[in-house]
Amino acid sequence: MAIKRIVSFLPSATELLYEFGVQDLLYGITHECKYPPNAASKSKVISSVIKSDKLTSKEIDMMTSQLLKEGKDIFILDEKNLKDANPDSIISQETCEVCAAYTNQVSKAVKILEKKPILVSMDPHNLHEILNSVRELGKILGKVTKAKEITDSLESRIQNIQKKSVDKKPKVLAIEWIDPFFTAGHWIPEMIDVAGGISMISKIGEHSRRLSFQEIAQADPDMIIMMPCGFDIKRTVLEYNNTLKENDEWNSLKAVKNKQVFGVDANSFFSKPSIRTIDGLEILVKIIQPNTFQNLKIKENAYFVI
Repeated sequence: MAIKRIVSFLPSATELLYEFGVQDLLYGITHECKYPPNAASKSKVISSVIKSDKLTSKEIDMMTSQLLKEGKDIFILDEKNLKDANPDSIISQETCEVCAAYTNQVSKAVKILEKKPILVSMDPHNLHEILNSVRELGKILGKVTKAKEITDSLESRIQNIQKKSVDKKPKVLAIEWIDPFFTAGHWIPEMIDVAGGISMISKIGEHSRRLSFQEIAQADPDMIIMMPCGFDIKRTVLEYNNTLKENDEWNSLKAVKNKQVFGVDANSFFSKPSIRTIDGLEILVKIIQPNTFQNLKIKENAYFVI
């Protein structure tokens, strides 16, 4: 059966649908589907009960933890918009505990809809699986040739990085949340390794988890990259300044003393398993191996020395 009406519960899938040129089939998105910019014009079927732009990192974590503990929904399904969308396919994911709350909304959506949609789950945990998800969705949508074009281009950019030799690999710690600390898991450790660093604490494919300051101190990273989930650079720097800038323990770390702490646009290039993670990989290369890749062009203002 040809898919004609899609609802995306996954921002990276929304991006990909536009990349495939099938955005006219997209009838519903989430509040987090902000790229490309014109995706925001689509009807929203999912919203969040947590107003993250008005809360601190600590308050967001506390509220999220409390909702999960109580078994309450973090996300709200707009039943009217869903029924109006009348999808024959819903694309979702199960990558992390918080985002997996979307699974509850998928179950609700299936119960609400009279015509039961095809469920497509995209659940990548490394770069290979991200590229493979492009191929799989391409098959489902009848866009195999376009999917190959996209993945060939992305693989070429990855290989351009891998083929260059690196003399010295710095120890790199990526932090996904500032207060409390969380490791950056899933595809991030692999991205660090490919970019010429040694990923500290997190292993490829592992889920993100809470992290103690003692673990950070024992890892003794040469570089620290702050990439709070869903935050852009401006928000990351703000949270860093409010939480860590005057913290004596934090300022005792080698990386901090050597001014090797960086903030990146996590929301655009790191938090989601989208094709823009390859942009993120190139950003990491510029941070980790700036001399080797001095001629590599990346997005302007893609990272910041905190």
